[in-house]
Amino acid sequence: MGKTREIKKRIKAVGNIKRITRTMQMIATSKFAKALLRATATKPYTEGIFGLVTELAQTAGNLEHPLIDGPDGGFKDGAKELTLLITSDRGLCGPYNGSVLRTATAHFRNEPDAKAGRIDLVGKKGEAFLKFSGIPVTETYSFGDTPSFAQIERLADAYMDLFIAGEITAVRVIYMRFISAGKQTPEVLSLLPLKPPAVSEDNAKTGPTLQYEFSPNGPELLAELLPSTVKASLFQAFNDAIVSEHVARMIAMKAATDNAGSMGKDLTRVYNRARQAQITTELTEIISGAAALE
Repeated sequence: MGKTREIKKRIKAVGNIKRITRTMQMIATSKFAKALLRATATKPYTEGIFGLVTELAQTAGNLEHPLIDGPDGGFKDGAKELTLLITSDRGLCGPYNGSVLRTATAHFRNEPDAKAGRIDLVGKKGEAFLKFSGIPVTETYSFGDTPSFAQIERLADAYMDLFIAGEITAVRVIYMRFISAGKQTPEVLSLLPLKPPAVSEDNAKTGPTLQYEFSPNGPELLAELLPSTVKASLFQAFNDAIVSEHVARMIAMKAATDNAGSMGKDLTRVYNRARQAQITTELTEIISGAAALE
């Protein structure tokens, strides 16, 4: 009797866990849908502004700007790289944080200057890992599930000011890049110095090219476009990281719900067998007692 009672308690506990994980899966699915709209809505602008900068540089010739070439007076003594690591505030999102942190570890191993430089952290889940690894964190940020462009703009402005002043030599962003609902890859984004994507020979335009007349001139256009490109790229990285976190949590909670359902079926089968054996034993005892009275 004690065995069946214990199995019954386990069946109830597994059922409660299944209800919780199913609810968390539904919440993650809802948040994923909203985050996906944000990420896909900003991506065309980010790609478009990169295309404008690339086309401007190709058409107007070699253009110089501090965000591309660094400060005019060079970097200050002791200036180091800055690395921004984007993790999540909450757990239960499968391999999301582990993949980002492994990429960061490999980056710090291959780039000693990055490990010795300034490290900024977004999210609470990377804090314990970096502390255990002996990597000091200079600044910690928390923007929640829906960071506004104004928040990311202030962060980008601060980084650009430090870079133009020569206090940091580069800015790298380690985050989870969202490709599709079935594929997300950790990536190290070189935010500063800004290097627009080079055009390969295969993708290069052949034949006559369009000639543009710039008004205002190239340097003035770059002064407007390059800061906007940095801000848009950083905002896109945050949007990709958030939508990747939600899809990872959605998948993890679905797997947990399925596992709880399978465990509940297995426990129910064990309970039925134990109950059947108990009934058989009781019937045997009754028949044996009746036979003893004859």
